Amino acid sequence: MAFVVGLTGGIGSGKSLAAQFFSQLGALVIDADQLARSVIERGSEGFDEVLLRFGDTVLKNGDIDRVALGQIIFDNPQAKKDLEEIIHPRIRAEFEEAVASLNPGQIMVYEIPLLVETNAADRFDFVITVESDADLRKQRLRARGMFHSDIEKRMASQATEEQRRAIADCVLTNDGSEDELLRQVENIWESTILPRAQI
Repeated sequence: MAFVVGLTGGIGSGKSLAAQFFSQLGALVIDADQLARSVIERGSEGFDEVLLRFGDTVLKNGDIDRVALGQIIFDNPQAKKDLEEIIHPRIRAEFEEAVASLNPGQIMVYEIPLLVETNAADRFDFVITVESDADLRKQRLRARGMFHSDIEKRMASQATEEQRRAIADCVLTNDGSEDELLRQVENIWESTILPRAQI
């Protein structure tokens, strides 16, 4: 059997950095956000469905403008639900296909920001959340060029730290340097993930 790890964390927590470290250690890393982009690429059924629902105001140079789409769904719960109904089943199908193609003993780390929100914990052999001080997360997001109001909205729309901790088998704390996060990743890889993947 392959070993499938769900890796989550709030926006700005450092989960992508943790995913990068897992990749360097030999895991196959798949990013749910990347899948969300690919399932609505031009030429896909998802693309056609998004246009049917939201119209061509979400197009930019013939492709779906994720920023414009994000603004529409952010303040409109029904629009958000409609988009999720188009995207989530397709992402899930891609995920299941990736899992089915794994070799015995292979380790896959699936980076999934909305693990709690999509009730996906039971799809994984092991769940890790990356947590970080809220002010530190805001600081990182500002450094990426996000506006304060957007940061507050995005953080408020995600599951709470308590909710993520409640479903996690392991918590990585990213309040220090990149090296400190790397040491935690290496530790969980060697002490838990590798041994369990070899069972």
